[in-house]
Amino acid sequence: MVQKVQITIDGKSIELNVLEASEGNNVVDVRGLIAEGIFTYDPGFLSTASCDSKITYIDGDAGILLYRGYAIEQLASQASHLEVCYLLLNGELPSSTQLAEFDASLKDKQTVDKQFQQIFNGFARGAHPMSMVGAAISGLASLYHESTDITDAENRKTTAQRLIAIIPTIAAMAYKHGRGETFVEPDPSLGYAENFLNMCFGETGKPSTISPVIAEAMDKIFILHADHEQNASTSTVRMAGSTDCNPYAAISAGVSALWGPAHGGANEAVLDMLMEIGDVSRVAEYVEKAKDKDDPFKLMGFGHRVYKNFDPRAKVMESYCAAVLAERGVENDPLLKIAKALEKIAREDDYFISRKLYPNIDFYSGITLKAVGIPTELFTVIFTLGRMPGWVTHWDEMLSAPYKIARPRQLYLGEHQRDFIALDAR
Repeated sequence: MVQKVQITIDGKSIELNVLEASEGNNVVDVRGLIAEGIFTYDPGFLSTASCDSKITYIDGDAGILLYRGYAIEQLASQASHLEVCYLLLNGELPSSTQLAEFDASLKDKQTVDKQFQQIFNGFARGAHPMSMVGAAISGLASLYHESTDITDAENRKTTAQRLIAIIPTIAAMAYKHGRGETFVEPDPSLGYAENFLNMCFGETGKPSTISPVIAEAMDKIFILHADHEQNASTSTVRMAGSTDCNPYAAISAGVSALWGPAHGGANEAVLDMLMEIGDVSRVAEYVEKAKDKDDPFKLMGFGHRVYKNFDPRAKVMESYCAAVLAERGVENDPLLKIAKALEKIAREDDYFISRKLYPNIDFYSGITLKAVGIPTELFTVIFTLGRMPGWVTHWDEMLSAPYKIARPRQLYLGEHQRDFIALDAR
């Protein structure tokens, strides 16, 4: 039996169907309201389901994150990033044969055309790498315009794989260009994470010296960031994609959305905060500033908009962060000392405990990337790399079923209609 709700506006009653979710909250189907001359008001879409999806489920109160029904803790501890990519794209975990074929297909698509590489020369050395990455992804449409038929499932599959394959290469090129160093070509003998790190820190023609501990931690960072339901950047990809634009334009729009410090730039903001604090002796002072509602200072990397208890990704990232710190022997780094002091306070101070302000994934991933030696400005690029499989999966899911161009409404609060006044009469 279909559940219904009834609303009454200006004495007129309207019945609306309730759509049943497989997990989580059911939703009221308000699509029929527009025919009655009514629409809902929901700034930020915090109470609005903009689509239906089978990809990711989040229970923020319980601290649950599922990719295709699998708990993030199990995937991060037992799967590789490529297995997770395959899972997101195809709905099921791959067999060993399927994984090998998927890996080979990605490796076949990871090289960037030599002429296309010149796009990076148009950027100043000090340019933020996210600007380079966004432009490069958008520019891929000129290279692969013959295989961007969004109505063709095979074309979409090829495009999704190409983006997952090529984003580490583009990200590493942005890093190398910023340092004025020669690009390092992808090495098909290396795993996904190690190959990315080698393209950043290695030299062409020389074997990889990337530590297995560092490569594994990076692989886990990619898994933990692979998808997160209808967040701002994923919703942007869907919204742009709903216009039937080419996939590279839709993904580039997602990159722009992710760049914001309130979204993908949060782990970068953690390091900026640590640098502002400056010394472990000032931690207590800044904690008090954070508690002062009249002080603009905010502690970054604590609490989460969705997770009201704890961030399940942070619990996984914490262990890999510890392994990287031990591997690198950087426990005495001044910024990392500040971070550890903040973490201790957050776990013991009633102010943080009562407000459930636990360290989130941005806190631990920021510290981890700092320990690896990755510059702060590259943090959001790595988030982009990790989120790519989620973006292309949501884009493909939307295009695989009937959809409408996104067209949010507004509550108009401007002037009533009025007559134009000629310039000489004003």
